[in-house]
Amino acid sequence: MIFLRSFFFNILLYAGIVSACIISIPFLLVKDKYMVCAGKVLSDYIVYLLKIFLNTNIEFKGLENLKKQKKYFVASAHQSMFETFALQTVLPGPIFILKKELMKIPIFGWCLKKIGAIDIVRETATKENLNFFDKILEKTKKTNRPLLIFPQGTRVSYKDRPPFKKGVGKIYDSIKLPCIPVALNSGKVWPKNSFNKYPGNIIVSFLNPIEPGLGKDEFLEKLQSEIYKEVDLID
Repeated sequence: MIFLRSFFFNILLYAGIVSACIISIPFLLVKDKYMVCAGKVLSDYIVYLLKIFLNTNIEFKGLENLKKQKKYFVASAHQSMFETFALQTVLPGPIFILKKELMKIPIFGWCLKKIGAIDIVRETATKENLNFFDKILEKTKKTNRPLLIFPQGTRVSYKDRPPFKKGVGKIYDSIKLPCIPVALNSGKVWPKNSFNKYPGNIIVSFLNPIEPGLGKDEFLEKLQSEIYKEVDLID
């Protein structure tokens, strides 16, 4: 039963992504707000599929913390593809930081570029990354849309607790905005690199903002501690 449910979910998931990309082609020629809206519709669709096919209950906690700030950025735990979609249903057009390879995918990459995603070459220092932090600062100054980062750097098992990437501290120090940490347990339902998805409860917890003004290392330590502490509670 799990296999059959996962089979139909995966077919409809990728069919939805491909269809959304094709339908969104005309939006490449107009203002980015239309592409952002298309991304939210796709995300709502995928969350709906999870609920229908996998009998998944999704609970967002601490949404009031988003309303406390006019401008902020979000640092989320990353356990599956789930949060890349689900967070778009509650955040106002988040700006993603993504691996450069995704931006090279025809149509899909064009859509990502249109919504203002920032690309990075992971795990290496290259000339392409030299102006990475300048891009982030420029983006956050021009818009009230929140930057969304995954400080673990990639998807990890819900059981793993890898150290956060040091570049997250540099982003915090550079843009000088409150950071809203996000803890979740999506990896239990939608494990990374797994065909099967499982019924269960996904909790997405928005924690109290970390205000600007801390040192880079102090911020990184606090962010990691608060996210992992909450992940342990909802695990």
